Amino acid sequence: MEMKSVTRSLRVLEAVAQHQPVTVGELTKLFGLPKSTLQRTLVTLAEAGWLRANRKDTTRWEIGARVLAVRPAALQGSTLFAAAREPMVRLRDAVNETIHLSVPDALQCMVVVDRVDSDQAVRTFHTIGDTSPLHATAVGRAILAHLPKRDVEELIAAGLERFSDTTPVEPDELRAELDRIRTDGYAVNRNQYRPGVCAVAAAVLDEDGTPLAAVAVSMPEARYDGERAPEWGRLVADTAAEISQRRLGA
Repeated sequence: MEMKSVTRSLRVLEAVAQHQPVTVGELTKLFGLPKSTLQRTLVTLAEAGWLRANRKDTTRWEIGARVLAVRPAALQGSTLFAAAREPMVRLRDAVNETIHLSVPDALQCMVVVDRVDSDQAVRTFHTIGDTSPLHATAVGRAILAHLPKRDVEELIAAGLERFSDTTPVEPDELRAELDRIRTDGYAVNRNQYRPGVCAVAAAVLDEDGTPLAAVAVSMPEARYDGERAPEWGRLVADTAAEISQRRLGA
């Protein structure tokens, strides 16, 4: 019975990916299963991060960004991964710190989908599939700075959780920080999410300016130097721009 449930969940996931955004009623017709059974399966997959409700119509379901963290062989050839890998390696070689690529799962969280490690004896580590809040991280704020104002206000209205003494939890504080990111072209996180972890990040943009992902240099606080932040910021911004151009075939 348990294996049947797992098989059903995988088939539902595949069906949502193919027909998204899709309603429970539409899935019921596809599978011929009771609506209550499919609803339970959808909720379970959503709790695990594989699915999410569509933001514009919460009765419809779509796949979540966590699916990217699995990275099947076919996905390795996708435009984002193919465009990002070489620039990420060059950035790692330039700074000898951990580089990671994260994508937004709507406004829910950022998901780490790729990583290039440094050879430092002490370094930060981000597991593929790790999630983090948008407001408290450099990658998240790099994304937020390029989203429409209504999305930022929606995130603020949902409440900004505090993770450290420096997490920006006041709405005006976050808005001001996003203004700075738009001006400077990069975001900085110094112990605002995980203690002892710092990062500098920039957004990878689509041709219409929509943020698709964020690339970051991540390091232990002991190696963070505020005077070097502009230098790191320029490097990550240049890397993000190169990924965008490579993805578009420029």
